[in-house]
Amino acid sequence: MAVINGGGPIPAVARTPRSRWIEAGLTALARGGPDAVRVEVLAADLGVTKGGFYGYFDGRAALLDEMLDEWERRCTREVLLHVEAEGGDAATRIRRAGQLTFSEDVHQIDLAVRAWARHDEAVAERLRRIDTERMDFLRTMFGSFISDPDEVEARSILAFTLAIGRHFIAFDHPGRTRAETVKLAGEYLLSAPGDHPAAT
Repeated sequence: MAVINGGGPIPAVARTPRSRWIEAGLTALARGGPDAVRVEVLAADLGVTKGGFYGYFDGRAALLDEMLDEWERRCTREVLLHVEAEGGDAATRIRRAGQLTFSEDVHQIDLAVRAWARHDEAVAERLRRIDTERMDFLRTMFGSFISDPDEVEARSILAFTLAIGRHFIAFDHPGRTRAETVKLAGEYLLSAPGDHPAAT
C-alpha cells in the first residue's frame, strides 16, 4: 500500500506478470508470426502500458527468446514428464505424446515456429533440436516392439509426419470422416508387426 500527501492508503497497482507477456506473445505469434509480436500491440491486448514490459525484458528479442523457451517447455519437457508419469505400453505413450504435443493451442504455436524457422537460422536450429528429441522418443517407443531398425525409422518419421502434415492436407475419404481416416492411419503405424487395426 502507498500513502500520498498524508492521505489514507491507496492500493498499489499490481504489475502484469511476466508469464502474461509471454502468453500474449505466443498468442500473437500463432496469429500472425514473429512480426505480429510487438510490445505496443501486446500492451494494448493486455490492457496495460508498455512500461511494465521493460521491467521484465531487455527488449523484444529477449521476449522472443523466452517465448521459444516456453514453447519448448510445453511441447517437449512437459509432454515427456506427463507421458512418463502416466505410463502404459509404447503405443499408449505415443498416442498420449501426440495428444499433448499437438493439442490445438500448442499446435498453432508449433506451426508458427516452423514458419518462423524458415527465415531465422537460430530458430531453425532450435526447431531441429526439438524435432530430434521428438524423433528420439518415437524411435525408442517403436524400438520397444519392432526389431528392424529400418522399420523403426520409417514408422517414426511417418508418425511424426502424420501428426504435423494432416493439418495441411485437404482430402475426402468416402465412408469416413477426415478425423477417422487420420486415426486409422495412426493405428496402422502403432500396430505390432503382422497385426492390423480393425477398420471402423
